[in-house]
Amino acid sequence: MQSMEIPLVLFTVFSQAAIGLTLMRAVRTTADGPVDGSGGARHEWRLIAGLMLLGMIGSLFHLGHPLSAPTALNHLGTAWLSREILFAGLFTGVTVLAALLAGRAGKPVLAWVGTLLGLGVIVSAGMTYAPPALPALHNALPFTFFLTSAVILGSGFGSWFAGGERASLMARIFTTALVVGLVLNLVAPCVWLSGGTVMRMTGEAWLGSSFYWAHVAVLAGCLGVVWKTRTIPSWLPVAALLGELVGRAGFFADTIHAAANMGGLY
Repeated sequence: MQSMEIPLVLFTVFSQAAIGLTLMRAVRTTADGPVDGSGGARHEWRLIAGLMLLGMIGSLFHLGHPLSAPTALNHLGTAWLSREILFAGLFTGVTVLAALLAGRAGKPVLAWVGTLLGLGVIVSAGMTYAPPALPALHNALPFTFFLTSAVILGSGFGSWFAGGERASLMARIFTTALVVGLVLNLVAPCVWLSGGTVMRMTGEAWLGSSFYWAHVAVLAGCLGVVWKTRTIPSWLPVAALLGELVGRAGFFADTIHAAANMGGLY
């Protein structure tokens, strides 16, 4: 792609944080019944809705004509981008409704409805950013990267609302997601080096990128903190969010498009 695409960085990371938070709320509700948490359901839903609205507003700056954004829904039958926008709009609506209706105990059914719509956003985004023109990503990797980001950020920020009795559950999920994210990010570029010309160029670009190594360092640093403290310090989710923003900038800037080698030898 070879451009940082800041609006898309903001949209994908903030929306995945919101989806991950919703998923973690649904998990906690299922594990232990209706949850309250130290901060209350309303505060959690407000954070979820706020993150999603920030992402949606940020995405408008990617459009040449933001006022024509609704026309992106005209191709639901043929374009994953249209489906991504549809699911994102529905998910945003559910989060705003939940923020308005939630008392301290919240509405568990809205968490599950939001989770299903959020997974629709991640699947659609995974397909949108896996075109044949990006050989390194023309597979399930975008979906896997996005889902891992959602679980890391969801469990991290979810620890703010989990209460003492569920803090260990959030820490275990956060740790597992960090390990998966670290392995994925270390293995994928190395595998690409053994692929075709453009795929190898992408592997070399990622391994030579400061975005990539900063992201890997943040993932490893967060893992080290959780391993040492056995908890998620309140500041750690913010560090994880910054790491995901940097990593996503590299995702867009360092992935090589097939056209970049136009005229070159294969």
